[in-house]
Amino acid sequence: MARKKNEVLEQSENVPVKKPRKVVSGPIRDKEKTKRRLVATVGKVLQKYTYSGLTITNIAKESGLNPKLIYLYFGSLDGLIEEYILEKDFWSAKSKTQLSELLENPSLIGPAETNEVFQVQFDSFLKDKSIQRIIHWEMGMKSKLLRKVADDREDVGNHLLNFLDPKFKGTGVDIRATLAIILGGIYYLTLHAKNNGSTIGGIDINEEEGRERIEKAIERLIYRDFEDATGQEKKPATKKK
Repeated sequence: MARKKNEVLEQSENVPVKKPRKVVSGPIRDKEKTKRRLVATVGKVLQKYTYSGLTITNIAKESGLNPKLIYLYFGSLDGLIEEYILEKDFWSAKSKTQLSELLENPSLIGPAETNEVFQVQFDSFLKDKSIQRIIHWEMGMKSKLLRKVADDREDVGNHLLNFLDPKFKGTGVDIRATLAIILGGIYYLTLHAKNNGSTIGGIDINEEEGRERIEKAIERLIYRDFEDATGQEKKPATKKK
């Protein structure tokens, strides 16, 4: 009897223990994961079709998710697109780190530091197709959302410009105008080169030689303004009559 009991115990020990059944997370349960997937899909569709292709059908097809989830989590297609655009970082992580460090020590902001910020932005804009699409969208459509995005981008840059202003006050050198031309040139050159492969002034920034020429021009313009400002005596403010 004892022997039989031991045999039963041995057999029971060899029986594999059933693991608890895994609960598969679906779109409704895993809300945040699904939201991230939909937001990321906006970027994919934007790159693939441009902004005219941002439709419920395209986003649902690209994400593989039920289109009803867009309304469930974002209220509307516009709500989803707004979420994507507001999250998009126009200033690269490297640029933001640079700006934070410079703003902590504004006395260190000189031509080399200013040039580095804009060189990084040039490089980032060349590589990020989503940002290119959104800038192009801003140029062709008037909307409160796109205006907010542009204003937020400007606000980040203004932190640097506010510290540069005193260095150029009374010198006759308008550093803000120079940097505006540089940034506008970066946008225009990149959009032309990446959208239809065209050259500007015979320069193709899709080629390394062309990019280097623009990088050198950016550097030269920034250094020139700093040199002109330090080489001039500050002019007295003109009295108003």
